[in-house]
Amino acid sequence: MASGDVYSHRDPVLKKRDDFEDILEERRNSSDLRYALRCYTPVLYKGVAPCKAGELKSLVLQSDQLHYVVHQVSKETGRAAEDVQEEASAILDEMAHSLQLSTVRFFAFTLSKVFKTLFRSICVNEEGIQRLQQAIQEHPVVLLPSHRSYMDFLLMSYILYTYDLALPVIAAGMDFMGMKVVGEMLRMSGAFFIRRSFGGDKLYWSVFSEYVKTMLKNGFAPVEFFLEGTRSRTSKSLTPKLGLLNIVMDPFLKGEVFDVCLVPVSISYERILEEALYARELLGVPKPKESTSGLFKARKVLSEDYGSIHVYFGQPVSVRSLAEDKVNRSQFNLVPRHIPTRPSKEIHSFVNDSAYRLVRAQEENMVLKPWVLLASLLLQNHHQNQAAGRKRGLALEELTSQAVWLRDVSRQYGAFLHWPDHAPPAEVVSSSLHLHRGLVRTCEGRVQLALEPGGQVGPGGAVAPEEELLSQAVIVLSCASYRNQALHVFLRPALLASALHAASSTLKQEVFNSFSFLRNMFSNEFILCPGATVQDFEEACYLLVKTGALQVTQQELLVTDRGRRTVAFLTSMMDPFLQGYQVVCRFLCEEAAETLTEKQFLPAVRRFIIKHLLTGRLRYSEVLSSDLQKNSLAALLRLGAVQKIKGVEQSSLKVNRVMVNSLEDTLGGKLPTQKAVGARL
Repeated sequence: MASGDVYSHRDPVLKKRDDFEDILEERRNSSDLRYALRCYTPVLYKGVAPCKAGELKSLVLQSDQLHYVVHQVSKETGRAAEDVQEEASAILDEMAHSLQLSTVRFFAFTLSKVFKTLFRSICVNEEGIQRLQQAIQEHPVVLLPSHRSYMDFLLMSYILYTYDLALPVIAAGMDFMGMKVVGEMLRMSGAFFIRRSFGGDKLYWSVFSEYVKTMLKNGFAPVEFFLEGTRSRTSKSLTPKLGLLNIVMDPFLKGEVFDVCLVPVSISYERILEEALYARELLGVPKPKESTSGLFKARKVLSEDYGSIHVYFGQPVSVRSLAEDKVNRSQFNLVPRHIPTRPSKEIHSFVNDSAYRLVRAQEENMVLKPWVLLASLLLQNHHQNQAAGRKRGLALEELTSQAVWLRDVSRQYGAFLHWPDHAPPAEVVSSSLHLHRGLVRTCEGRVQLALEPGGQVGPGGAVAPEEELLSQAVIVLSCASYRNQALHVFLRPALLASALHAASSTLKQEVFNSFSFLRNMFSNEFILCPGATVQDFEEACYLLVKTGALQVTQQELLVTDRGRRTVAFLTSMMDPFLQGYQVVCRFLCEEAAETLTEKQFLPAVRRFIIKHLLTGRLRYSEVLSSDLQKNSLAALLRLGAVQKIKGVEQSSLKVNRVMVNSLEDTLGGKLPTQKAVGARL
């Protein structure tokens, strides 16, 4: 994997990254109508002719695999094969795209207007586009963009249209079909719709996988889907979903194509359109249903400034080279190709490892703006002020000097940071604060989070404490989502910093054991490649030694005097996550009813956390994030501390209190600055 190989120990600073070009510049200077109506002649795989939607459907319905499954379902259910075949055809009608150039041209025109209003620039690495153009002509191509906003797939198609590249067919969730007009327009611009879950529906799975594989094998268009499966509400990468990746790798594994090209794409927003919506969702406010009227109500966003977007097309990754020495493809010769088989353990492990490597490649090419560093510093300052009972913010000069320090550290750690070096740091900081003025306040030369009281006014004109807590949590979670954009840069050194704090001595083995425990605990929270604990530990040591924060002797790891500042910053970055997992453990031991259902878990743990935040026994309102709570539960289920008991209607959770208590104690040791809190929790 040429770029973003997660196992390489080369200096990350030496990573060569391409330059960007702003595609909106030309749009601002020439006619949008001419752009939308221009000659569009993309080159396809091996020069194949574009395929009409009707032809594609008949290829799928006539395939050997679908015939086999239709007869199997017919035998199992006693239904006539014609009935089952008819159902397959109906599934395909509901699912299939009907790409039409006229709709694409309409979107090209409309989106040009919208993008010029919303964004200062849309920057694309042109070398990545050239690599993609080459790949499309040589092999079937799969585009794998990161997913932080609804805007992602519109943006991808817009960019490919701009560069005269073949438009992708895009896997979209069924919920978009609820937007009647827009849903159909998305279908006509290349979206195909899939259910969020299929259960054990053999026929649906067969139609779906055959549809995707037919498009891919015949090279009719690049296939695009989101590895994370859904938008990340927290700006952290989500654990990859393997279903679609399995499907697109299958034609190579079965020898039906020579290779498949996977192209990770990193989309970085300076300001996310859905920022407040996401924070409210994480606090338990239900997500609004997708609707066309909702889209038009969102028109007020058009008056806002959302800064710039950077889109980085990564190095195409060959499935053939990924599989070399890892997969024995002769196993596929034992069964006829059209008979569906469950992936073996070896294949599952290969697909899983590949998925993690691809998400890491996405992360490494994410462009970070100065605000990401400012949000990290302001959050830590907010937490320190809370602990000390102060309400003062950071002096602007102090924030600027801290930001310059953090800029230099993050660059040494290999961050892809877009900091305008030609401008004075004070200017860079004030411009970032201005763009995000909904989240911060500058008053008398001091900067702090915009945590003015909000919410329902109670009797006597006071704001209800819980309402105030939640309205402030919206701001904190919004800032945390920007801090999270930089987590992949600091994660390994931060785990090591927390391990150094927690270990009972400075002995290398002790610190490694502590690091290993934390890494395992958080492997649902962050993208940590399976089986790479030693590599991650070595990388963390390397980065801390390189920046002068750590000395490594034969037996010991010692923090240097100049390293204390770095280690304190890194430890503080992990603290909200540590306390989040700790409080979920405490809830399960103290308050979880004997028969806590999975459905009751989130509302109950939220009530527990609100109670403790209001009494001051908890410090971080970030722990209100439902994402953090779900990940904590997933970790406890994975470690066997909680078991899921399947019921008739819903699953319940069985808690092993001794084990959960022990995990909480171990995590408690990881929060030395909050021993009192840990004891009381």
